[in-house]
Amino acid sequence: MNGLRVIPTWRHGQERLYVCLTDGRNVAWYDREAARVNLLSEERRKDVLDALGPFLTGPVTVGPPPVPTPAELARLTLHPDDDLAPNRPGEALIIDLDRDPGPARRLRPDPRRRALAAEQAVGDALDHLEGAGWHTLHSIPLPGGDRIDHLLIGPGGIFAVRALNARKQRVLVADPMVTVGRREPSPLLRRVRADADRASYALTAEVHAVLAVAGPADVDVLAPLREVRVLKDTDLSSLARLGGVLKPADVEALHAMARDRHTWLHT
Repeated sequence: MNGLRVIPTWRHGQERLYVCLTDGRNVAWYDREAARVNLLSEERRKDVLDALGPFLTGPVTVGPPPVPTPAELARLTLHPDDDLAPNRPGEALIIDLDRDPGPARRLRPDPRRRALAAEQAVGDALDHLEGAGWHTLHSIPLPGGDRIDHLLIGPGGIFAVRALNARKQRVLVADPMVTVGRREPSPLLRRVRADADRASYALTAEVHAVLAVAGPADVDVLAPLREVRVLKDTDLSSLARLGGVLKPADVEALHAMARDRHTWLHT
């Protein structure tokens, strides 16, 4: 057994067979109509084909998901309410604080303001990569009230980035738990990976998970991490040195797809 399972589903009116890990994350899908197996990870090619063996109905093409078609790119002519590109870092928190600023005097600072400061610091760092062929989207709304703090698309691939406020505090990472200062540990890395998985589903492309820690005194990672990066906000520029994954045309196509609010409605 290779730990993979096949789950049939309907998406955009077409049947797809998704190949998932035991924790539910997708690694590939089979489109019968197109006779194509789309791989999110080339390393799992053999395991994926073994799992799909009983379901394949003839010769198939195997490879990474195709980039969006010109028809999909036509969605660039978006209604302003559907275009996520203008979102500021922390857009959702800014709106929430405007609607409900809370009491004028508090014994402790509003945690929303600390979270907003972290998203703004991380967002500013990512926005500085724009001139190197990268695009960043902020505060992407997801069904159920969730959101992706930041989505970075560029030559080195696609990254779903979650911001963590840790101003002048030590951060301890023991996968999947993250401890900030004296706070209780939280399985935050599971949520970071879930962000990347939902983005991968929406964009039909591989998305990497990143936890960006804003303003920490120190970050200690106790063991090698699985399918996630933990970076200080001051180290996010290292992502710009990654390349060789997406061509400029692919970057533009995926950015056009990601900025459309409708892309995220069924994640």
